[in-house]
Amino acid sequence: MGFVFLKARFINSFSQNKANSMDRKLKNEELGRPDLETYQDIPKKPIIVVLDNIRSLNNVGSVFRSSDAFTVEAIYLCGITAQPPHREINKTALGATESVAWKYFKNTEDALTDLKNQNFSIWSIEQTENSLSLADFNPNKLEKKMALVFGHEVKGVQQSIINQSDGVIEIPQNGTKHSLNISVSVGVVLWDITNKLNQ
Repeated sequence: MGFVFLKARFINSFSQNKANSMDRKLKNEELGRPDLETYQDIPKKPIIVVLDNIRSLNNVGSVFRSSDAFTVEAIYLCGITAQPPHREINKTALGATESVAWKYFKNTEDALTDLKNQNFSIWSIEQTENSLSLADFNPNKLEKKMALVFGHEVKGVQQSIINQSDGVIEIPQNGTKHSLNISVSVGVVLWDITNKLNQ
């Protein structure tokens, strides 16, 4: 019995030491993140995030933070979407409003006109009859830069904007709720697309 107890203590101690040596949480200064000046010179992904009437300032801030993480080219803020500088945006952006380029448009239609003039391929993130699953979307097949449109927290992307899009991407979901929070959707889509671009 004593041997079993000692063996259990040894295994527990070994596991704890292994976790301590291999899974030490890194300090911020160990992450190797670029400073603001260096970040500006980093090549950006050929992506512009378009926010179609996002009402929550916290969501806007989160989108800035995710866009910084995945080095997108810019964010287009449209309609009622709030603009920096704003205290509520900064709560979740954590300074990303300084690193990510952004532009404001009075309505989303104007933003799409601007993007089409720059030869962008426009994709709405929404649930439609003929949407393409995010799992099946291959950004490497596009011959243009891409704009990703994310819509209002309740109403989603406007139908008029969907009609002007080159396609619709849908995030596969299996739960009881019909959609994800907009800031979560941005994170999921940007991670998936940038991961595919990196391959």
